[in-house]
Amino acid sequence: MISVQQVSMVLVAAGQSVTILDRISFIIPAQQSVAIVGPSGSGKSTLLGLMAGLDQPTSGAITLDGTDITTMTESRMAQFRREKIGYIFQSFHLIPTLTAVENVAVPLELNGEKRAGERAAELLSSVGLSDRMGHYPVQLSGGEQQRVAVARAFACRPPILLADEPTGNLDSATGAQIVELLLSLHRDHGTTLVLVTHDVALAASMQRVLSLRDGQVESDTLPPSGEGTDRPAHDTVNNNPGYTAEHPTSALSLRFRS
Repeated sequence: MISVQQVSMVLVAAGQSVTILDRISFIIPAQQSVAIVGPSGSGKSTLLGLMAGLDQPTSGAITLDGTDITTMTESRMAQFRREKIGYIFQSFHLIPTLTAVENVAVPLELNGEKRAGERAAELLSSVGLSDRMGHYPVQLSGGEQQRVAVARAFACRPPILLADEPTGNLDSATGAQIVELLLSLHRDHGTTLVLVTHDVALAASMQRVLSLRDGQVESDTLPPSGEGTDRPAHDTVNNNPGYTAEHPTSALSLRFRS
C-alpha cells in the first residue's frame, strides 16, 4: 500500500517560495493501477519522484508497505528502493556504456543476485528483446530502449512499479506495446502500478485516475463505464481501498522466472 498524507513540496527560486504540491493526501491499495494526470506544472512528476524516494517533501509523510520513507537516510532509501520500487523514466536513463543485458543486470548485481546475467537475459527475452541483448542503447530504437528500461525496473520483482510518462517519447504503436507490457506486469504479478501520463487513453486503461491541478488533487475517480481494460470488478472511488479486483488474462504473458 502507498499512503501519501498531507504532503507538500515548496521550492525557493530567486528568493521566492514556489509551492509545487500543497497538502496532498491519498491511499493506493496494494495491486491497484493508478494514472496521475493533470496539466504541465501541476506537480505530477514531482509527486511520483517523492513516492520513489528520489526527493524529500517539505512536509507530510509517505508510507510504502508500512514504512515511512520520508524519515529514511539516503543509504537506507537506496536499499529500500532496490527491494520495493521499480522506476521507469521517460528518457529511459540507460547506462550508455553497457549493453542491454548489462543494463538489466545492474539492479540484480546490486542485490547480490548470483545469476544476474542469466536472469537479465531471461527478462529481455520476456519483453521480446532476445536478439538485442548485446546491443548498446545508441543501437536501439526508442521502443526497444523503453522495453529494456521496463525489464530493468522489474528485474528484482518489486511490489511497486512507478513510471513517469512511459510513452511520452514514443510513437502511438510503440507506446501501445509499452502499455501492454506494464499492464501485463500488473496483472500477472500483482504489482502496484502508478504512472504519470498526458495520454487520455492510457489513463483510461488504469483502475483509477488521480487528477492534479495547481499542486492539489482535483479529482480521484475511475474511468467512465466501458473504458479501462484494467478496471476492478467492483467500482470504487475517492481513496477507498475496500474492493476486490478480477483481471482478465493478459494478451501478453510475461514469464519472469526465478
